[in-house]
Amino acid sequence: MYNIKKDDSAFYYFNRVVTGDHDSLNIAKAYTYMGIIQFNSGDYFGAQETALISIRCLKRMDHLKEKDTIDHYLVSNYNELGRINAALKNYQTAIYYYDQTLRLTKDNKNRAIILGNKAVAYRQTKQYPQAIAIYQSIIEDTKENPQRYARILTNIAYTRWLQDSSQPVAADLLKALQIREKEKDDWGLNSSYSHLTDYYSRIQPDLAFTYAEKMYMIARRLNSSYDELEALQKLITLSPPAAVKKYFTRYQYLNDSLQTARSNARNQFALIRYETEKSKADNLVLQKDNAEKKVQIIWQWILLSGVLVLTLAGFRWYRKQKQRAIREQQLKTSKKVHDVVANGLYRVISKVDHDKTGGKEQLLDELTNLYEQSRNISYETPEEKTVLPFNESLTGLLSSFSAAGTRVLIVGNSKELWSKVKPGIKNELKQILQELMVNMKKHSQAQNVVVRFQLDPQALTVQYTDDGIGAPPDFRWGNGLRNTENRIAGLGGRISFDTATSEGMKIQLYIPTA
Repeated sequence: MYNIKKDDSAFYYFNRVVTGDHDSLNIAKAYTYMGIIQFNSGDYFGAQETALISIRCLKRMDHLKEKDTIDHYLVSNYNELGRINAALKNYQTAIYYYDQTLRLTKDNKNRAIILGNKAVAYRQTKQYPQAIAIYQSIIEDTKENPQRYARILTNIAYTRWLQDSSQPVAADLLKALQIREKEKDDWGLNSSYSHLTDYYSRIQPDLAFTYAEKMYMIARRLNSSYDELEALQKLITLSPPAAVKKYFTRYQYLNDSLQTARSNARNQFALIRYETEKSKADNLVLQKDNAEKKVQIIWQWILLSGVLVLTLAGFRWYRKQKQRAIREQQLKTSKKVHDVVANGLYRVISKVDHDKTGGKEQLLDELTNLYEQSRNISYETPEEKTVLPFNESLTGLLSSFSAAGTRVLIVGNSKELWSKVKPGIKNELKQILQELMVNMKKHSQAQNVVVRFQLDPQALTVQYTDDGIGAPPDFRWGNGLRNTENRIAGLGGRISFDTATSEGMKIQLYIPTA
């Protein structure tokens, strides 16, 4: 069941589990494997979201007899979150998740692997002493396993060289290479060639070029696009001018292909989820319709005579009630006409007949008053239309901007939050958010949009973030955003745009509520 070699098919069936299975543990397991598939396909944000859902499912279960199983999948998810954040270059967050993984890991082999991942994160943040200390703490336990020993040995040497390029680490790097050649460890050879290329790139560029070529060849044999890209980067730097174009052309093609594959994977996973949810909803509707039809047929055969009698009796009762209501309304209206119009008109006639001093204007005033009273005879107060709660209305507005290539996430949009906000602020804010979402749709090319609401005792804060192309350096206010600024100023608030980077857009709204 949990075979993830065919990612698209596996993801589809795992998604069927999370939408149709009633076993909480099976659902959590499925989310775990879905996250792994998304990570391997380059959908890092989707993988992160899925792994967090799996963790929430696992933490809600209190099955003591399955505690080991739950911990096993928690370890898998925490480790995956570490790898995801490392891929996103959020190395400190990756270290946090690796620590969570180590807290639950009992197997020494798995601990060594996770510690190695943590050491790489330390190395990426240039915390070399911490990385070296981790490697040295686990190398003794790996000497009986040549492949693991070679991996730790080359990592220690490479990290020492990064810390101090004068360190004599060539012997250790070459020793790890020899072990891997003997063990025919292609993935290990790929790593050794990368480290040796970097090590010799300054002191012996020709030798570095040779190792880069070997890395390129083995990466292609392993069908590892990411390692091939890394090898091509090294070759472009080290190659003679005549060979650069060939490597650069391949690099550009491969990089574009990877970006396209990632985008297609994200869209494919989103489509699978959508189609499964839609199919589930359609099936539920169909099942409901079929059940209702069966019940209806049964009752028609069993109670046909009774239904007919009740229908006739009900119709006669309804007609009598309606006639009674009409008569009562006629009597009520007749009484009002008599009390207001007849009596009022009689009073005016009497006044005109006996009061000879009254003028035209006084008569008009009396008749106007009588007219106004007569208008109110049949006046009925209209019923108020049902209005959606503000949080639901806001969800509908923001979610309407979701599309196949754009996902909108809403955080903090609770009914309790809006119950403490004045109607005037809510009405203005809805127009402001609509303008921001329209602007996003027109210009940002964003795939993920997050709108977060937070209410403090003194103010409402709205944080808008997207991963689009961001604002250009010559960013200028347009009419729509200028109107937005004026609206917020009218509420006594402020708006701030983060234009320091071109990667994505961050906007914060601050509106006082006290």
